Amino acid sequence: MTTLLVIAKEPRAGRVKTRLTPPFTPGEAAQLAEAALADTLRTVAAAPAARRVLVLDGAPGAWLPSGFDVVPQCPGGLDERLAQAFARCAGPALLIGMDTPQVTPELLAVDFADCDACFGPAEDGGFWALGLAEPDPGLLRGVPMSTPVTGAVQRERLVAAGLRVRDLPCLRDVDTAADAHAVAALAPHGRFARRLARLAPAASRP
Repeated sequence: MTTLLVIAKEPRAGRVKTRLTPPFTPGEAAQLAEAALADTLRTVAAAPAARRVLVLDGAPGAWLPSGFDVVPQCPGGLDERLAQAFARCAGPALLIGMDTPQVTPELLAVDFADCDACFGPAEDGGFWALGLAEPDPGLLRGVPMSTPVTGAVQRERLVAAGLRVRDLPCLRDVDTAADAHAVAALAPHGRFARRLARLAPAASRP
């Protein structure tokens, strides 16, 4: 069975979701980040897995459910931190971030019977999920992160390595206020949507 990895930052004001400010304050952006992370972890907890691991920059809080191992992120760029997350896995692993609270357990129930890698593209050109039947950190090191071509470069890296790649549905990351409203509409009953509904009227005030 697959190890599910979530790579995340502790949701502290000024450190997360900075592109949400404005219209939201740094504190409100942190609240939205915490809600997105809580929804993501709840979904991972409901998905089948051999092990659930939170790869965290910071300290865990009350938002962390039971059943997760928490390991620190290593120093370095995002490519190195993702690579190190996979390096800790001895078998099949699927890694996601904290920016897609609309993700469902069904999307995470991947198997590698007919593929070597699973790739979930994001609408902004990145990727929201990467699964490897045989984790190889070298497949991530050197991939330019946080660019419009990150996803394309990462997928091509998998193909160039001779892996059979299964594409997962394209999802939208929460980066901007427009993203937040669009994603909340896709998962209206989640914690993220409820938090956004409470904060949005205040954010719209002049």
